[in-house]
Amino acid sequence: MKSVSFSLAASLVALAGLTPAQAELLTIKALSTPIALTIAETAYQTCLQQGYNVSVSVVGLEGQSLVALRGDGTAPHTIENSQRKAYTSRTFRVPSGEFADRVKDTPSAGALHLANVVAARGALPIKVGETVIGAVGVSGAPGGEKDEACAKAAIDKVADQLK
Repeated sequence: MKSVSFSLAASLVALAGLTPAQAELLTIKALSTPIALTIAETAYQTCLQQGYNVSVSVVGLEGQSLVALRGDGTAPHTIENSQRKAYTSRTFRVPSGEFADRVKDTPSAGALHLANVVAARGALPIKVGETVIGAVGVSGAPGGEKDEACAKAAIDKVADQLK
């Protein structure tokens, strides 16, 4: 019992030596509403100009919904699908298509059973440097590659603001 008391006392003394200067707040970059809106509108307009009615979702740092835009004439499922694609991309920090490729040969992968995760192309992570701060997902264009191209155009539009 004495060794437990001694270990506890030693730990408390060590912790007491920490100063407030060693305990700092985190500085975190996050998407602003204007940037998220620009991303959503650009993805939507890019696909629309190509003749595709799509829905677009932008999620933030923790996968939370920032913007959801359901395009005219889109199928009811596209808004949910765009959100799930974006969430998947943000959560795994890769394009949703890359995630789909990873799990293609292992359909029993545990990640596929998580809420809001989908193995489908059409979303890209939004980064500041190498740090993922959100994602944009697009759904409604034929094939995920076209969805993804619209997402890329949107990120490219705000690239100078992602620093």
